[in-house]
Amino acid sequence: MDELEKMRLLIDKLNDLAYKYYVLDAPVVSDKEYDALYDELVALEKSTGVTLDNSPTRRVGGEPLKEFASHTHLRRLYSLDKCNSYDELRAWFAKLQNALGYAPACTLEYKLDGLTICLTYRGGKLVTGATRGNGETGEKVTEQVMTVRSVPLTIPYDGEIEVQGEGIMRISALNKYNETAAVPLKNPRNAVAGAIRNLDVRETAKRNLDIIFYNVNYMDGDCKLTQTRQIEFLKNNRFKTGMLFKSDDIEKIIAEIDKVDRASLDFAIDGMVIKVDDCAARAVLGYTDKFPKWAIAFKFEAEETTTELLDVVWQVGKTGKLTPLAILEPVELCGATVKRATLNNYGDIQRKDVTIGSRVFIRRSNDVIPEILGVAQQAEDAREIAKPEICPGCGSEVYEEGAHLFCPNFYGCRPQVIARLVYFCAKECMDIEGVSQKTAEQLYDKLGVREASELYGLTADDLGKIDGFKQKKTENFLAAVQSSKSADLPHFLNALGIDNVGRKTAKDLAEYFGSVDALAAADAETLVKVPDIGEIVAQSITEYFARHSEVVARFKEIGINPVCEKRSGGVFDGLKFVLTGTLPTLSRDEARAKIEAAGGAVMSSVSKLTDIVLAGESAGYKLEKARALGKKIIDETEFLNMLNT
Repeated sequence: MDELEKMRLLIDKLNDLAYKYYVLDAPVVSDKEYDALYDELVALEKSTGVTLDNSPTRRVGGEPLKEFASHTHLRRLYSLDKCNSYDELRAWFAKLQNALGYAPACTLEYKLDGLTICLTYRGGKLVTGATRGNGETGEKVTEQVMTVRSVPLTIPYDGEIEVQGEGIMRISALNKYNETAAVPLKNPRNAVAGAIRNLDVRETAKRNLDIIFYNVNYMDGDCKLTQTRQIEFLKNNRFKTGMLFKSDDIEKIIAEIDKVDRASLDFAIDGMVIKVDDCAARAVLGYTDKFPKWAIAFKFEAEETTTELLDVVWQVGKTGKLTPLAILEPVELCGATVKRATLNNYGDIQRKDVTIGSRVFIRRSNDVIPEILGVAQQAEDAREIAKPEICPGCGSEVYEEGAHLFCPNFYGCRPQVIARLVYFCAKECMDIEGVSQKTAEQLYDKLGVREASELYGLTADDLGKIDGFKQKKTENFLAAVQSSKSADLPHFLNALGIDNVGRKTAKDLAEYFGSVDALAAADAETLVKVPDIGEIVAQSITEYFARHSEVVARFKEIGINPVCEKRSGGVFDGLKFVLTGTLPTLSRDEARAKIEAAGGAVMSSVSKLTDIVLAGESAGYKLEKARALGKKIIDETEFLNMLNT
């Protein structure tokens, strides 16, 4: 037997032992025996100068990385909608029943409290590990992920696949680490986030992390599996998975949630995740801008504590709204040190009878946002929180609207203008890169910029007065400003910063009205006819255009007046497409855009509702299902011919 063959046998044995130990929790040899085999492999690798792809010695890297590269996921990773009561959960399930016409079978899993990780495999080999990031692009952390011994470096499945899991640090591992740590870790969530984002992978390895997998986010041929089949597939490919319960009875699911004992678990969870199991049902239910409608997270009751309210400061946002920020005596809550909490408005302060110097109840709503619930104990020397009469940013007299206070100084209030500039330039708005908070402050202070339209008149000489704007950055900024003139209507409406109008609402308004002029002319009665637009949002929109019509006029002068064309009357009007495989010249995004521009819609999976399947190379399960259902199947050439007809 030659040395390479001996290495392969050792690697197979060591990986099998590691799988039984780290994934199945069923060790079959002692640490001493494992170490002896590992040392033998290390010696062989040293003598041959060869390290095979699936060798366990590759799990701990060498020198620290200089920086994280970005990674684009094969398919977007959505976040989850949340509910906090069983009645809300029942209402969600009832909505599913109404949409589908029957009670769908749903799965129940732990909502692990860690860091979302996405792994990509090609040809059976791990090629990339990445954080979730914004759902479309994350940080590349392959070397860090490889230190997690429960993660397989190779898997039996040899196609391209993307799997999603939650990186965790077990409570027992945290306690053991803290026994000798120079700086003890506060909680498992921070511990795993800090470890995965540590540029020195040797430090990552010291924390003995784990990853629990629960989602096959992408599979060759865009194949979709039910949730139960996903877990089965993951197990068959040696991924560690969590608990899974399935029922079409919401009361049985609630009963299972009631059985969960968080204190008995060796890992942190902050709720439970309920998902519709069937792929066809998921396709019918679809997605919102942020969440799949077929899944929801049931959040456990937030942890609460008390602390002293030291002071309240008022902050001015992009719409001129004044928001009170509570300054607290620092306190540990949900594994984090809480120093500040947001009081929604002056009406909230009055309703809760909050005073400075009093002891207040606080909680982290959904374990994230610090919130003051009310007063636990009033101090003898407690002071009432004064209602601001002037803006803390510019000294203008504020006005009251409902429970909120506003600064009217639209162009001269420094924090208001700066917040608006930063928001306008954000990626989900006009996507003008390079305008940070610090840059926006200098645009205001040094160049006198008072509104976003003035960005389009800046020159290289102007930008030279701003710190950090060298030639390259100046060129990039000016190019980004010019490029932003072609922004579509949803991004432009979002960029205006209308109170209560975010990305999703801006998109709905754009598709309904088609132009800024049509939206500006709409009254409240017309606006509330738009799905998901209520009276408060309608009022915000009408008031914005009544007060700031000159803003839109200035953008028109610059040449920014986008319209949203109706997606109807095209050659694909009313047709439902499914895309599968790799097309010769078009990317999936390009094909989707062409279909939607021609009045069609793109579905995620093949069903009886599908009209046409556009198939490329390496098309898999979807193509097979389309043939079985007798659906029309076309290639890229026929697709383009149809478009041109």
